[in-house]
Amino acid sequence: MSFEQLAALRDRLRAEKEQQQASAPAPAKRKPPQKTKPRELDPAVAAIWPLQKHFPLAFPVNPAPKVPLKEGIFKDAEQHLELLGITREQLKLGISTWCRGNRYWTSMVENAPRLDLNGEPAGVVTAAQAIHAKRQAAQQRNQERRKRAQAKAQTAAPAAQGEAADEPAVEQAAE
Repeated sequence: MSFEQLAALRDRLRAEKEQQQASAPAPAKRKPPQKTKPRELDPAVAAIWPLQKHFPLAFPVNPAPKVPLKEGIFKDAEQHLELLGITREQLKLGISTWCRGNRYWTSMVENAPRLDLNGEPAGVVTAAQAIHAKRQAAQQRNQERRKRAQAKAQTAAPAAQGEAADEPAVEQAAE
């Protein structure tokens, strides 16, 4: 095809497209998106937010590193339930969730100061506590590795079963 023929074809297609758009009814207005149910907030997160708001030195916002908390911090925080606007059970869940996980366990090094709700030193991390934190972190990493390996095996298993299921059908068809 020559350039002139291509140009003519292009012009003809444009004209057809414009004609279709002119004769087509006006597009309907978009419906506003339907309101979906708000995602339910994780109860632990809902309990941690007020702690971070009222006690930012003891419960720093990510990416700031977590700090070791004073032993007995729950009893101290329990006195502020009304200020926090959460129940005793929510507080317990929030603090236990906060003190679990790699960010917290990496803060638990020997002789690191433990902080009270106001960020004031209230004791130190002992060698035994630091060792325990390292073990907890290692255990959590191992559990996550096992879960990933298990998930990988589960995704690979259906594919392998599908291949195995196809083979007998091929053999039967050959007979």
